[in-house]
Amino acid sequence: MDREEISVIGRLAEPALAEKASEGERAGAIAGHIQRFREDTRDRRIGIAREAEHGFARKVSWGVECGDRREMFTSLSVPVMTRLRQPERRVLDTLVDAGVARSRSDALAWCVRLVGKNADEWLGELRDALQHVERARASGPTV
Repeated sequence: MDREEISVIGRLAEPALAEKASEGERAGAIAGHIQRFREDTRDRRIGIAREAEHGFARKVSWGVECGDRREMFTSLSVPVMTRLRQPERRVLDTLVDAGVARSRSDALAWCVRLVGKNADEWLGELRDALQHVERARASGPTV
């Protein structure tokens, strides 16, 4: 959850496969399993999202994990204003010129995902610390 969006990610059991199924067969079975779940639950997910969006004043996005795969069905794309100096813009432009990203916006999102992937442990510690700060604020006097 963040300021704009609540992500609901369910866990699906892996589909039953023969012992000697190849990695490609396994990946295909998981992809099909996820797709069927997505189609079968669409109306219920929409109804739940409408209620939650009304109650929490945030958009709801949906996804699942099955095996080692995570797939988001919906997700909110929120513009973020930022001011970058020339060295940072050069990094983004290099990613665009190399075809890694279609635009500076995509390149910035790619950079954020890369940092998130490589700094998961540190970001987790930081989020834990922020929860302690929130609890301290909540237990303090109100102004």
